[in-house]
Amino acid sequence: MLFVKRLSFLINAEVPIVESLGVLRAQTKSKEKAAILDQVIADVSSGQFLSTSLQKHTRVFSDFVINLIRVGESSGTLGVSLSYVADELKKKQALKMKVIGALLYPACIAVGTAGVTILLIMYIFPKILPVFTSLQIALPLSTRILVWVSNFLSNFGLLLLLLGVAAIAAFFFAQQKWQQVRWRVATGVLGIPLVKNLVCSYNVTNFCRTLGLLLLSGMRLSEALLVTADVTKNVVYKRMCLQLAQSIQRGESVSQGLVRYHKIFPDMARHIIAIGERTGTLASSLAYVSDMQESEVDEQTKQLSSAVEPVLMVMMGLVVGFVAIAVITPMYEITSRLTPR
Repeated sequence: MLFVKRLSFLINAEVPIVESLGVLRAQTKSKEKAAILDQVIADVSSGQFLSTSLQKHTRVFSDFVINLIRVGESSGTLGVSLSYVADELKKKQALKMKVIGALLYPACIAVGTAGVTILLIMYIFPKILPVFTSLQIALPLSTRILVWVSNFLSNFGLLLLLLGVAAIAAFFFAQQKWQQVRWRVATGVLGIPLVKNLVCSYNVTNFCRTLGLLLLSGMRLSEALLVTADVTKNVVYKRMCLQLAQSIQRGESVSQGLVRYHKIFPDMARHIIAIGERTGTLASSLAYVSDMQESEVDEQTKQLSSAVEPVLMVMMGLVVGFVAIAVITPMYEITSRLTPR
């Protein structure tokens, strides 16, 4: 994002493109990025288009960025296109941080609860357990359960941790390697009541914003849908983009194709897109829908935090309360049997 933003400033200031790239190269501290910029500068200096050179580095530059730069070069508005890209990437990053921020707090609460519980069970409870066993009293059920859990974690805790790390690594590997796994994960997430609306609003926002910007730059609709599919991470919405591109080639409109996706695309957004198609203002309508859905993301992140926080607090209280009861109950039994001399 910084590369595009700084390059747009320099180009709009009428600095020659090779000189602009040289300025960015001088400011780059990463050896990998510096090597890429050296190659780009060499290509552009030899007469290649910037988009053609960036096409060689698709691991760093997305198809969305490359295509918008190509459109700007062909129309003589490279500075404007770069400004569009910079603004778009900034908005996407801000939207992503909103979603991450909504999920971060519940995750911290869950990790904190698990950490406190494991600390009590594995390190504190074993220190007072000999007191209970030495007095040979009948331990209550809660204490016996805690003893079993403590012994199990002491004996197999490291193995469980290694298995957990291996399972997480295998999950991410499978998700990267197999399309079917990514599809099942994406559809599974869309089946979670509290998360579905947030995921839908997030992806619809990105879809409409990316497609609208590509259309505004002058790209044909079918081609813009294919580029949008390339930059879409969620495989459900990626498939939607690809099938919409096919339906456009058959003569359908975007709104007609979206009817098949009413479960993951809001009806209100589809109607606004249909109006934009009828009035010839599809790009503007898509921009309006993206802003509308982004406001939905704001509301849904607040609602998610408000809904999840009480549940997590209750769960934390139950876990800590169970451990406390398991420890205090035997102590009460011991003190009740003590009689003064």
